[in-house]
Order: sequence, then structure tokens, then C-alpha cells
Amino acid sequence: MLIHPQFDPVAFSLGPLSVRWYGLMYLLAFLQFWFLGKRRIETQPHVAQAGWSVQQLDDLLFYGVIGVIVGGRLGQVLFYEPGYYLTHPLEIVAVWKGGMSFHGGFLGVLAAMVLYARKVQRRWLDITDFIAPLVPLGLATGRIGNFINGELWGRVADPSLPWAMIFPHVDQLPRHPSQLYQAGMEGILLFFILWFYARRPRPSGAVSGVFLIGYGAFRFIAEYFRTPDAGIFGLSEVISMGQWLSLPMVAAGIAMWAWTCRRPA
Repeated sequence: MLIHPQFDPVAFSLGPLSVRWYGLMYLLAFLQFWFLGKRRIETQPHVAQAGWSVQQLDDLLFYGVIGVIVGGRLGQVLFYEPGYYLTHPLEIVAVWKGGMSFHGGFLGVLAAMVLYARKVQRRWLDITDFIAPLVPLGLATGRIGNFINGELWGRVADPSLPWAMIFPHVDQLPRHPSQLYQAGMEGILLFFILWFYARRPRPSGAVSGVFLIGYGAFRFIAEYFRTPDAGIFGLSEVISMGQWLSLPMVAAGIAMWAWTCRRPA
């Protein structure tokens, strides 16, 4: 049976400054976003023809970083741990310790893209279609950061499962390494689906719709292997907070994809 390595959350220190693995994973996510965006502009003619440039990508990344950090943290505070942060308000800004909600970050990025769309006079869906294939690998790095931190551990697993893992800081029970499941499904698998789907011109909103469907479905499945968060509705062993928040994503994605596919590319 595997045992979680109990990584030191601090990757290295520079004098009084401690650099944490969790922060490095976010930095890696932003770097791969820029690299993949540049790759799309250079190798996919319909993207360049739509007027995207590396300079615009730089601006887009800036808006996205703000949306991810502010939205992700507020989502964690409001959706998952409102009671804790109500009694520890100073901890809200301690993002370096971990604790970021994808759904909150998702809403934060959507809001940031609204501001960016107004600035550059572009259609909002054209912007979300451009960035959708660039996001999943960043999600994978975030889940790897969760694994390194030993947080968001999985449900108790059958001891005969070859990759069942004990998280010593939790208990001595074999558990699913659900962080790695999510990295594989919401990250790597969703990336390949979106990257290949977006290689050809699609109607405005179609790529965004596939992202919503894919992420929502994969997250819903992964939640069955993850110890559910208490959330604002209390601990649920039937449908977790992550699943409740994913259902509207799937519904909106199906509706968006069906609507856009009736229109020309």
C-alpha cells in the first residue's frame, strides 16, 4: 500500500522568504497558459485570423491572474469554509497557505473577461473560446499542488486497490488519491479534448460550451472519490458541494453548445 510522501510545503527559502510548492504550481499554471496561447496563435490559422496577438495574450493573462486569485479565494471562503473564515478573517488573504475554489476562480475569470472584452471591444464568447483550451493543464498543476500539500484527500478505498494511499496526517486508512484523479480528468484529459476540438473553426461559444460540459462532468465523477467538503449546506455524503456547483456548469454547457452549433462557424 502506498503512503503519502508528506512533502514539505515549502519548496525552498530565500532568507526570510519561503517559496511554497502551492505557489509554484500556480506560477507554472500561468506560464503554461501563456505558452499554449502563443502556440495557438502561431499554429492555428483561424486564431491568428481572428486578430489574436501575443501582446493581447499578455493583457489577457494579467486579467486572468487577478480573476483566478480573487475569485478562487472568495469562492473558498463563501462556498466551502464560511464558518472558519468568519472567525479567522485575517486568514482570508493568506492564499499562500492553499485553499482556492475552482468554481470561485471560474466566476472570477468570467468577470475579468467581461472587463477585458469591454476594454478591447471583443465579443465575450470569442474571448472565452480562445482561453478555454489553455486552462485545463493549469487545473492539473493546481491539483498536483493539492497532492503535495496533502489536502483534499480521497474517500476510504478498498485496501486491495494497488494505488490506495495512506495519508498519515489524516489517519491510517487507505484512501483514493483523488487529487491525482482530478489532475488526470479535469486537467490532462480535458486538455486533449479541448485542444483538438478547438483546432478547427467553431461557432462562437462552442468551445466554451464543451469546456463547461467536460469540466462539470469530470468534476462530478471525481467527487465520488474525494472526501466531500462541508460547504455552506453542511457535509453531504450524497451530493457534495463540488457536485452541486458542477451541475449548472454541465446544464449551461449543453445549452450553449446546442445553441451555437445551429450557427455557422
